[in-house]
Amino acid sequence: MTSPAGNAAGASRLVLIHPDDWHLHLRDGKVLASVLPDTARRFARAIIMPNLQPPVTTVEQARAYRERIQAAVPPGLRFDPLMTLYLTDSTSPAEIARAKASGFVHALKYYPAGATTNSENGVTDLKRISGVLAAMEIHDVPLLIHGEVTDATIDVFDREAVFIERHLERLVREFPGLRMVLEHITTSTGAQFVTEAPGNVAATITAHHLLLNRNALFAGGLRPHHYCLPVLKREQHRQALLAAATGGNPKFFLGTDSAPHPRHAKESDCGCAGIYTAHAAIELYAEAFEQVEALDQLEAFASFYGADFYRLPRNIDTITLERRTWTVPEQIGVGPEAIVPFRANQPVAWQLADA
Repeated sequence: MTSPAGNAAGASRLVLIHPDDWHLHLRDGKVLASVLPDTARRFARAIIMPNLQPPVTTVEQARAYRERIQAAVPPGLRFDPLMTLYLTDSTSPAEIARAKASGFVHALKYYPAGATTNSENGVTDLKRISGVLAAMEIHDVPLLIHGEVTDATIDVFDREAVFIERHLERLVREFPGLRMVLEHITTSTGAQFVTEAPGNVAATITAHHLLLNRNALFAGGLRPHHYCLPVLKREQHRQALLAAATGGNPKFFLGTDSAPHPRHAKESDCGCAGIYTAHAAIELYAEAFEQVEALDQLEAFASFYGADFYRLPRNIDTITLERRTWTVPEQIGVGPEAIVPFRANQPVAWQLADA
């Protein structure tokens, strides 16, 4: 459990059971090699997003991707990638059975077609995958949901709430045995829905949605490195997320949605959505929890609730955070694939011991 020093405001040191990241983008190739060390130093396990190009849609593709990730883990670190498959209109119930039998595929990811980065192969209509969802319910394979509609007539700031009303309420009714995670919730509507939903429904919350509201997109000019999907919302929603994350409800747990993009892809006339936070992820969550004097709730949110929902054993080793201000580097990596991290050239109040 969190050390006594971590239970009070003004603590100088936090000892946490090794946390896990239940929503992570690692990409592939050179980008994978450059970003994986940041995650592996902080998290024991992570749910790996499958939206590569081409997407990871089969168990065999997930196996090969997992091997590439394992090969990139730095010497001396242990990290377990928990793989997912990308749902498409043509995903078959047989693939769900293979996923369950694999032992290394832990969920399937639903992207509405066109909702976010590399989602053009996503599901065009949830009715097309009813048979697959039924198979997932039978085999007890969780559904991870990017909960936004892509209807061009719906305001981008309302897409999460409309998705819940149009689709998620029905999914929960029709598949009462299917474990579902509403990923990276951004609104009070999302937090309230998950709180009131049955026990098979949970949610992940990112550090950047706990720390920023939508003003951060326009602070002193247009800020492409604060652009993510779902987009940042009003302050009232940030406060609702903080309350959900720090309230001790096991339905809410850590998922960074750390999403690396090269600088040129962010700083362009059509910048990519995604914020890279893996370099300081657990430290940023500590800042957010400290804002509301809830450091004593961080360990359960980061280390217990996600493992329990996924029915995996909790980790038993620990990490240590120290109250020591450090400055985030201007970029991670070199050359055309260099990434601008969250808080580049700015301070973070907590630091991983021995970082």
